[in-house]
Amino acid sequence: MIQAALDIIPAELIGRTIAVTNYENVRPISGINILGAAHPLPDEAGLEAATLCAEIAENAKNGELALVLISGGGSALIPYPAESITLQDKIDTTDLLLASGANINQINCVRKHLSQLKGGGLARLIAPADCHALILSDVIGDDISAIASGPTVPDDTTFTDAINILNTCGVWAKVPDSVRLYLEKGRQTLVGETPKSGDSVFQSCNHTLIGSNVMSINVIRQAATEQGFDAVVYNDKLCGETRVEAAKLAQFAKTQLNKANSRQPIAVLAGGETTVTINGPGRGGRNQEMALSFTLAAEQLGLPANWVFLSGGTDGRDGPTDVAGGIVDSGTLQRIINAGVNPINLLDNNDSYTALKLSDDLLITGATGTNVADLQVLLIQPQDR
Repeated sequence: MIQAALDIIPAELIGRTIAVTNYENVRPISGINILGAAHPLPDEAGLEAATLCAEIAENAKNGELALVLISGGGSALIPYPAESITLQDKIDTTDLLLASGANINQINCVRKHLSQLKGGGLARLIAPADCHALILSDVIGDDISAIASGPTVPDDTTFTDAINILNTCGVWAKVPDSVRLYLEKGRQTLVGETPKSGDSVFQSCNHTLIGSNVMSINVIRQAATEQGFDAVVYNDKLCGETRVEAAKLAQFAKTQLNKANSRQPIAVLAGGETTVTINGPGRGGRNQEMALSFTLAAEQLGLPANWVFLSGGTDGRDGPTDVAGGIVDSGTLQRIINAGVNPINLLDNNDSYTALKLSDDLLITGATGTNVADLQVLLIQPQDR
């Protein structure tokens, strides 16, 4: 995104510029301060980067334009905790929410109320200078306020919402004392809320959505159709518990195959962001778990043998692993069993990485430099082809 901006904007119009990305995406760009930080859990490098972003924002003058390039992952990459909350407090809180199975909107609501940049906080620092954000969406439904926790748009959630989420997810008693104290102060209006719709800080702040998961699915559908597939979108807002959604997708695929009027190959497409409730000590991510779960569901349903299924994160990284997800086929299950392990036990331990590594089905792309959530592509050839 930063390279594209530099290619378009005349050099004489560019002032102080900073880019923050995950470590895998860091590469030199002449004249630009490129900083790496951690994702999905923030680190000290991210805090330092966020401090620099805040400094640039606060120094923006009336009549100047602050161009903000935002993509998914920004919530973790620029942590700027509210006063009295440490970075470790935020890390511990985020870690608890991730492990609880909280969805991205729930996590972001809490993070907004523990931050000085999220939930419109960056726009508040930029004002009264002009602000325009170019946004790549990794959020289901393209809710701008949820992408990177909405640093340049209004936040209509409240401290009370954040407390309710922590209670609903069963982690309120586990989060650091400083977090509970700060949120309680917010609920009692002893500290300021995030800026809401209609706040004057947004009078000179606008945004443009330039990419999304749905746009990506539409392009895949067009490509599949051009290559002779009967392409159908199963769900462009896929969410819910990963293994449950994988089973539903397998059932949908079987239904589509059964009602097909020709022997034309079928492409079933989906996109979004499911959630994983962690019950075991294994290693993996939602896309790897989706791929392994689909394999087991396809076997149980007797899905015809000629199929291949990809589930991947468009940023090239699935959970705390070095892979983008998995690409499995009708032989995956037997390859895992031949390696001497039980795939069901691995799934129960949230150890999809090990399972797919044994079957040689890990999807490895490296960092892609972008993020529009997850994509699923299932290709099925009728058995007599």
